[in-house]
Amino acid sequence: MSSPGRKKRTILVLAANPKNSTPLRLDEEVREIDAGLRRAQKREEFQLEQQWAVTPRDMQRAVLEFNPQIVHFSGHGVGEGGLALEDEHGQAKLVSAKALAGLFELFMDQVECVLLNACYSEVQAQAIACHIPYVIGMNQAVGDTAAKEFAVGFYDALGVGKSIEFAYKLGCSSIRMAGIPEELTPVLIKKSDIIAQGSDICLLATEVEAAVVLEPRSPSVVEVPVAPFCLDNPEGSVSLDSSFYIERPPIEVDRYETVVKPGALIRVKAPRQMGKSSLLQRILYHARQQKHQTAYINFQSADAEFFTNIDLFLQWFCASVSNELNLDERLDDYWKWGLGSKNKCTNYFQRYLLSTIAETSETLTLGLDEVDQIFQYPEIAQDFFGLLRAWHERGKNEAAWKNLRLVIVHSQEVYIPLNINQSPFNVGVPIDLPELNQRQVTELIKRHGLNWSISEIEQLIGVVDGHPYLLRKALYEITRGSLTLEKFLQVAPTEEGLYGDHLRRHLFNLKENPCLEGAMKEVIASNVPVRLEPSQAFKLRSMGLVKLRGNDVIPLCNLYRIYFCDRLGVH
Repeated sequence: MSSPGRKKRTILVLAANPKNSTPLRLDEEVREIDAGLRRAQKREEFQLEQQWAVTPRDMQRAVLEFNPQIVHFSGHGVGEGGLALEDEHGQAKLVSAKALAGLFELFMDQVECVLLNACYSEVQAQAIACHIPYVIGMNQAVGDTAAKEFAVGFYDALGVGKSIEFAYKLGCSSIRMAGIPEELTPVLIKKSDIIAQGSDICLLATEVEAAVVLEPRSPSVVEVPVAPFCLDNPEGSVSLDSSFYIERPPIEVDRYETVVKPGALIRVKAPRQMGKSSLLQRILYHARQQKHQTAYINFQSADAEFFTNIDLFLQWFCASVSNELNLDERLDDYWKWGLGSKNKCTNYFQRYLLSTIAETSETLTLGLDEVDQIFQYPEIAQDFFGLLRAWHERGKNEAAWKNLRLVIVHSQEVYIPLNINQSPFNVGVPIDLPELNQRQVTELIKRHGLNWSISEIEQLIGVVDGHPYLLRKALYEITRGSLTLEKFLQVAPTEEGLYGDHLRRHLFNLKENPCLEGAMKEVIASNVPVRLEPSQAFKLRSMGLVKLRGNDVIPLCNLYRIYFCDRLGVH
């Protein structure tokens, strides 16, 4: 029995699973929460309210109507992009951390806890915690089962009178007890800690009124000011401090988890300008955060003379790694006569580099970029890649080599003949880096300070699809005012437009290879996926001109279809 006159604590569950999002078993989660509270020792102290297919307006009205002490959101989150509620058509409507913080600021005297049971929702949790005593978010993608286990454990604890902090710990324990390795995904953020740290998150969150949660009724609505940003030139990799790097979950988190494992080998493959080097730099940065020593080697920086024989190449490689680690080059001490080149290189790493590093951080992570450069020299490639594979195999059992982590980045398929047991391209953790999806494109547009309609976003995607470089190039010119979207649509597939050099380079490469030119003509002439010889398909894919559809290919984007139809005479 509840104490006489004691007011019930209302738990408000808000659920959203937009039609254009991955289906979730939200009904199971809410049903389990309800069942747990019904049988709880202090069940009479709680009232459970539910709202489904929640729109931004529904969320605001529900909090206003039910006066909850605990607000529980179940659904999708997309990190900095926001939580995915629904619009009037059941499609995803992202609501930002600032908007959510503004809403909960109005109810800070009433709401005790907010639980965001959605992927990558820590960003929103941090902002809301400026006003609410306890907020729980997820620091990465969370599986359906883990989300449900956490919720059940959390409310089971509340149902017997435990504190929110205890309930959070029991929720994490429930994930662990279920044998799911995601118990570190939920994070509890306390308002007292945010205030004590003097975080600027609260300042950012209070800049926006709660009203921005609502859909704007007309184009005349005043836009929320966008925080100042530096407009990066879109050439090359995206700098670590840039706001224009868009994560492609769960790729980043998975690679961060992999690189800290003993003897890890990560392989990143994608056509040029798809963001491979940007991802590599973030993996290396994460490794440094874990106290690894790191070395970044770009094989395009090697002079042609070093590719004349394997001994000279491996000396260059060892010297380059030493230089990256700020260590003296000691080839004279380890490049002894009587041993083969690969053994000399192995000794240099084991007895000098790894041994020296073991005195401080123990672990060395090597980022090997543009390894395609080596494919041009088959004899060197066979020896060098065989060496990397041998080091990886030794890392499974030998303590010294467990401290070496390898991240290999390349654009092309591996055409050189490599013994299956001597190749690093069939072991480790692979990733074929995809294009940005529509949600990620929308987020990139927002980060450029552009308040575009769905129609405008679709027009941009209709030309360049999700190609990271092509998108950033267009948004850079539009944001700085040198081009309008309308003008971009007119000139993009021509040599007058901003992609002129880019398109001419591809055209030159096709003209140099008549077989690939013919294959590309076949692809752009068809409105359905085309079956090519595997070598032709993979070469065009490596160049970044097509994308796979099963065993067939289609043009990577309409930009290429329109331009090459004109320049290659396809009608």
